[in-house]
Amino acid sequence: MTEHWTPASWRSKPAKHIPTDYPDEAALSRVEQTLRGMPPLVFAGEARRLKSLLGEVAEGRAFLLQGGDCAESFKEFHADNIRDTFRLILQMAVVLTFAGGKPVVKVGRMAGQFGKPRSSPVETQGEVTLPSYRGDNINGMDFTSESRTPDPQRLMQAYAQSSATLNLLRAFAGGGYADLYNIHRWTLGFVSDSPQGARYRELSEKISEALTFMAAIGVTPETQRDLHQVEFFTSHEGLLLNFEEAMTRVDSTSGDWYDTSAHLLWIGERTRELDGAHIEYFKGIKNPIGVKCGPTMEADDVLRLVDTLNPRNEPGRLTLYGRFGFDKIEDRLPRLLKATRSSGRNVVWAIDPMHGNTLTAANGYKTRPFDRILSEVRSFVEICKAEGVHPGGVHLEMTGQNVTECLGGARALSEGDLADRYHTHCDPRLNGEQALELAFLVAEKLKEDRTEVSRRAAQAV
Repeated sequence: MTEHWTPASWRSKPAKHIPTDYPDEAALSRVEQTLRGMPPLVFAGEARRLKSLLGEVAEGRAFLLQGGDCAESFKEFHADNIRDTFRLILQMAVVLTFAGGKPVVKVGRMAGQFGKPRSSPVETQGEVTLPSYRGDNINGMDFTSESRTPDPQRLMQAYAQSSATLNLLRAFAGGGYADLYNIHRWTLGFVSDSPQGARYRELSEKISEALTFMAAIGVTPETQRDLHQVEFFTSHEGLLLNFEEAMTRVDSTSGDWYDTSAHLLWIGERTRELDGAHIEYFKGIKNPIGVKCGPTMEADDVLRLVDTLNPRNEPGRLTLYGRFGFDKIEDRLPRLLKATRSSGRNVVWAIDPMHGNTLTAANGYKTRPFDRILSEVRSFVEICKAEGVHPGGVHLEMTGQNVTECLGGARALSEGDLADRYHTHCDPRLNGEQALELAFLVAEKLKEDRTEVSRRAAQAV
């Protein structure tokens, strides 16, 4: 299927949501050529390692936690913001691991999640119509003609920011910050005074007691490196194929093509046409990849996608993210799960409970009700259990910052609260408190499943 594939094959296919209105095509070509000579952001061996871990998820032996910004921005690029989101993912992973009894594969929507597909190519304010904001790697948010004009130099700035973000993430993951003995220090300030903070402190006390016991029998960070560091991977939507093409390299070890802009890339709901440019590009790279599956997808659609993107049926190669909405998941998800399970397709099923639950509040803010997000996650776990499929993970738009963008949660944020700290550049994100609350819900569901499995095993004996 990929015999005649090249990183540029996509250019012969219809491409959606890729800007074609750069005023200087020659300048864009020069930037793409420069990017081809830049060092890789990630390495093929790291992508293969993630694929191996996702294979464990596909087999039901691990759980995927994927989260981060809706869209990274140049303006909010700061070491503290990167640290806070990384720390939040660590907190959530600890909660999920302790309750679920399975390792958690940690993947950030970080170090490259800039571009966003938009429902309309233009935006009108009053009598002025300009191109829509498409992400900081394409144009700017300010509603001016200069800002909204695509600028190829933004691709270079996105590369530089992604590189700096990855450097910091690697330092956090391997330099001792992620040491499990620091679990008490991971509590974010605004979370520490919340109900979720109290639950987290109780959990961290239990883990600390376990660590004390382990140390007494000789299991310490010095003897067991996994207590001192974590494996952390990056991901983004592979939307701008010209950038992804420029970052695609031949692995000297295997001779395969890898997209070195991220460990995992996914195809969005709006760009998953079988004869489209995005499918054409993705089928040739060897990274683990994903596809968003919305309420219009049918069983035959998902099987054709799986066969095109994972023709060898490799575990860990393909993750399918359901994104239906709390009121549609019970009707749409079961038939897709049945199709992949009954046909023996090796895929990871995860849930994106954010995109199907977006609405506009009466005061004009785009938001997401937390109870709907919780409902879709709960339904996902229960439907997977009923269909005999492992609920493999969650994919969340979230931030470690104390934002007020999603309604509800333990502090019961109302529409009137949205204006307090509404900072997103695109879609509303869960704040740290809401994300932890969600982690505890998923953990409780995983614990129920673990308890049920143990009960059945005991009865069998």
